[in-house]
Amino acid sequence: MKILLTGQSGQIGNELAQSLRGLGEIVSFSRQQMDLSDLDQVRDTIRATRPDLIVNPAAYTAVVKAENEPELAMRINGEAPGVIAEEAQRLGAPVVHYSTDYVFDGTQDVPYDETVQTHPINVYGKSKCAGEEAIARHCEAYWILRTSWVYSVSGGNFLKTVIRLAQEQEKFTIVGDQFGAPTWSKTISDVTRRLLVNQQTTSGTQIDLDHLRRTSGIYNLTAAGETSWHGYASFIVERLQALHVPVKVSGASVITPVPSSTYPVPPHRPPNSRLSGAKLASTFGVTMPQWQTDVANCLDEIIREYNLADGRKLA
Repeated sequence: MKILLTGQSGQIGNELAQSLRGLGEIVSFSRQQMDLSDLDQVRDTIRATRPDLIVNPAAYTAVVKAENEPELAMRINGEAPGVIAEEAQRLGAPVVHYSTDYVFDGTQDVPYDETVQTHPINVYGKSKCAGEEAIARHCEAYWILRTSWVYSVSGGNFLKTVIRLAQEQEKFTIVGDQFGAPTWSKTISDVTRRLLVNQQTTSGTQIDLDHLRRTSGIYNLTAAGETSWHGYASFIVERLQALHVPVKVSGASVITPVPSSTYPVPPHRPPNSRLSGAKLASTFGVTMPQWQTDVANCLDEIIREYNLADGRKLA
């Protein structure tokens, strides 16, 4: 089994490189070797590699910057997945592709399930939506796994930004009227492995491509529960304090919630990023952990990795 993994340096890709070990030969390339903005290179690399499975977490993720680089964002997030899907179909190789809550406008009051019509409201969301459509149009066997508010021990993310703010400022403000579920990249990758080996019926040592083909489609893959960005930040600070990590903030109450209108500049962001996990649970028997559990576990790893309890600061 040869697995082509894109974006290994990203938050999800880095974890997938670990969780997919033992399931086959993992082939990954640097950005220079497989630049998703170079569609000919993407096509040539897949043809030379001839994988049995393509796992594609690579993406243009600079949501703010995308507003000024719409063509580049669309090429990487919208067009490259189409090329990947075309080549996968030619090889008979299924595709696992990762998408986002940003394919929705966030205006409905309840969590989004996979049947709701997409309606992105910023460049990043539009590019990811185009990628979903391209995968579904060109490839018969695929999983599109939509996730949200991704964080990890490595890389840049909201969790680590809040840690820095808590270390450097006595008080700060965070948006309080956008809601979703923070989702750990490690859980995303671990669940991906569980789905690929079909742990409902196997011992979990071999990838079941027929299972992927039978269950081809879109699935929401986010942590259970919900919170606001403000609630998320408050939880992080409270956890830091409980673990006696030196911070300047005197309590979670010094984090002030503010409306999204405080930041009127683009990009617009969906106020409701909640995604229903019902289809994932009913199809695969997968129940996702509560977001608080994973955030606490990831935070524990960050504290150990960066020696934060000793007073060191995140770089």
